[in-house]
Amino acid sequence: RHHKARCEPGAKSVKRSSQPRAEAGEGVAARGGAQLSVVARRSWSGRKFSVRRSARDITNMSQQAANGLPCRGKVLNLDNMNPNVRRVEYAVRGAIVQRALQIDKELKEGVKKPFTEVIKANIGDAHAMGQKPITFLRQVLALCAYPDLLDDNKFPDDSKQRARRILEACGGHSIGAYSSSQGIECIRQDVARYIEKRDDGISSDPDNIYLATGASDAIVTMLKLLVCGKGRDRTGVMISIPQYPLYSAALADLAAVQINYYLDEDKCWSLDIAELKRAVTAARQHCNPRVICIINPGNPTGQVQSRQCIEDVIRFAKEEHLFLMADEVYQDNVYAEGCKFHSFKRVLFEMGPEYSTTVEMASFHSTSKCYMGECGFRGGYMEVINMDPEVKAQLTKLVSVRLCPPVPGQALLDLVVNPPQPDEPSYDKFMKERTAVLAALAEKAGLTEQIFNTVPGITCNPVQGAMYTFPRITLPQKAIDKAEGQVPDMFYCMKLLEEEGICLVPGSGFGQREGTFHFRMTILPPTEKLKFVLQKISDFHIRFTQEFS
Repeated sequence: RHHKARCEPGAKSVKRSSQPRAEAGEGVAARGGAQLSVVARRSWSGRKFSVRRSARDITNMSQQAANGLPCRGKVLNLDNMNPNVRRVEYAVRGAIVQRALQIDKELKEGVKKPFTEVIKANIGDAHAMGQKPITFLRQVLALCAYPDLLDDNKFPDDSKQRARRILEACGGHSIGAYSSSQGIECIRQDVARYIEKRDDGISSDPDNIYLATGASDAIVTMLKLLVCGKGRDRTGVMISIPQYPLYSAALADLAAVQINYYLDEDKCWSLDIAELKRAVTAARQHCNPRVICIINPGNPTGQVQSRQCIEDVIRFAKEEHLFLMADEVYQDNVYAEGCKFHSFKRVLFEMGPEYSTTVEMASFHSTSKCYMGECGFRGGYMEVINMDPEVKAQLTKLVSVRLCPPVPGQALLDLVVNPPQPDEPSYDKFMKERTAVLAALAEKAGLTEQIFNTVPGITCNPVQGAMYTFPRITLPQKAIDKAEGQVPDMFYCMKLLEEEGICLVPGSGFGQREGTFHFRMTILPPTEKLKFVLQKISDFHIRFTQEFS
């Protein structure tokens, strides 16, 4: 939109063939802290104008002018870039996390703070929070990465057997080679067997398994297939509120319509079918609802859906002719008494052919959560059910564009779905480590609920599963007014970061009912550090409430 000036050597002015425009800075809002090198201030005198620029731009202009080259603005700028990308927001790694990283740097440079470290409780990154890797997983991965170790007697025989099997399935017997786009075949076979065992014998076809760069990549890929149309025919996607920001970010990027359905906080974040019907009916006035997304166990809310709830959702999807996306990456993270993980696939097939042969579904799992916490390897899979064969061919084509998922991540996934068996030498140690991780998480889930509910102004539902708590906080009106354009729970969390060095994500980043405020915190820190964090947040909340009362 801006005038493209040409700089000629020795030129004192630039001719302009149209009438002068308004000030370049008018109407331009601050966009996420982005800085423009051109100071948006122009002065006009007849047909001449001057532009005040940064030192770097002046240098570039001088060099270009000296070479006789034209001087133009950037080919890509905020005004002409993809507008959908500008609309993307991802609170889990948003502004508050950027400030946390900056404070980290300041501490290392010797800047005095009321604390000695920043505790990043904003993200479910188990190993970053101190969780130790599972020995068996890393042994096999080490052998795959450096096969010379296969001759080392420090490694148990079953670890070596797994490594050899994976390497034999790789091109050139190396995990440095590309795999097939859908994933290594023997690993997809292992995933199918894992699903069959998990679902008490319900059949799984390896050809319906797609390995992925974590569950996130598979989720975005499915949404790409599903989004189409324009105007009122644009695809609408139902997502829970609160939601994991991957969904809202992906929908913004794809220019799809986000359809919010609210979880019931007063009933431990349960899902109400009447609310689903309300949301889909309202949405049909302005879009074409085609998809419903469910996260179970829940992120950020930590609830575990009952079997009855899952049946109700499946009936709803069939009645409303919706594609069902089941995000089940926390399926091993269930802690509360009386709660149990039920896969959507198992429930679907146990409901009989009326549903199992008609409801279209994709389910997702990952190596990043559960007891593994291996976020950095980016391993995951999706299973598609009842997908049109022609669409499935398009899905295969789409994943082929990315060549293949990371092969080390595929190898790790194979170990998760095919762990040591009771008659193998690694079994006892593997089970001991796995059990210890999940038991510690269960303890921390109870501890978090217990401590937060002793603090006036904080209400915390039971953490039934997953790795997070999403407490509701009561903020004084004076604090809400003080936020001055900033979302009040962001103001709260930023103040907590500056005063206590604890990084949380404000509830507004996940969505919440109007007039309510929350934050999300992971329960992953070691128990003693978690106690420290919970106490610091509790003390801060009391102090914050007093300050603004």
